[in-house]
Amino acid sequence: MQTEEKIKEKAFVERVIEIAKMAGSFIAREAVGFKQDKVEEKKGYSDLVSYVDKEAEKMLVTALNKLLPEAGFLAEEGTGGEVQGDWLWVIDPLDGTTNFIHGLPVYAVSIALLHQGQARLGVVYEINKSECFSAVEGMGAFLNGRPIAVSQTDALEGTLLATGFPYYDFARMDEYMPILRAFMETTRGLRRLGSAAVDLAYVACGRFDGYFEYNLNAWDVAAGVLIVKEAGGSVTDLKGGDDYIFGREVLAAGAIHPEMLRVITDHWDR
Repeated sequence: MQTEEKIKEKAFVERVIEIAKMAGSFIAREAVGFKQDKVEEKKGYSDLVSYVDKEAEKMLVTALNKLLPEAGFLAEEGTGGEVQGDWLWVIDPLDGTTNFIHGLPVYAVSIALLHQGQARLGVVYEINKSECFSAVEGMGAFLNGRPIAVSQTDALEGTLLATGFPYYDFARMDEYMPILRAFMETTRGLRRLGSAAVDLAYVACGRFDGYFEYNLNAWDVAAGVLIVKEAGGSVTDLKGGDDYIFGREVLAAGAIHPEMLRVITDHWDR
């Protein structure tokens, strides 16, 4: 069977979901009594990693490699070797590490399968609420097996938006701050949960009307952007283009996307 056909099978998607939940169960167990002396710094005091991230990633890589041996890996902690082939697993074993370390209950396992750079399958498992968001290209988006859809609110004054802040690269904050102010003044509020994967999943099911952020990595967004698109949403980079998986910036939203893009491009350097 061709890989294209295989990934659309219900059993294949269900197995990816099982793998995400397996890693999530490990993370949940380790959260009990977790000590901050197990934390390492990667690029600065706010960009962190723990043994939990590393062990969860090993679990994911081992299981996903058995499921689809022809696919390579792009994983946050570097497990799985070098990127190779047309098919690529892009995984974040613990998106929201800082939340996890501080005992804040917003973090997730994120798994995407890309073909020639395009997301074909995405799973985001939010561990604390036991919510699994999933999508396969062309087949809709789901939360715990039930169809979901993005918000249809098309006026800023009726929206709740999500964003994020960079951990270590603050070079563009002068452009970013006016965008934050504009949305603070015209919406019901901005939220910063600390997990891009969860932010995108919440856009997909309509909890957030839109989400934007820069200085992201592919493993932060690859699964979530597909789930948003399959839920009927729009996804671009902050300039309105399509470089949102590897371009380090994303704007994902329901019906409010055009208005959000207008506000952002008024300030964001093209």
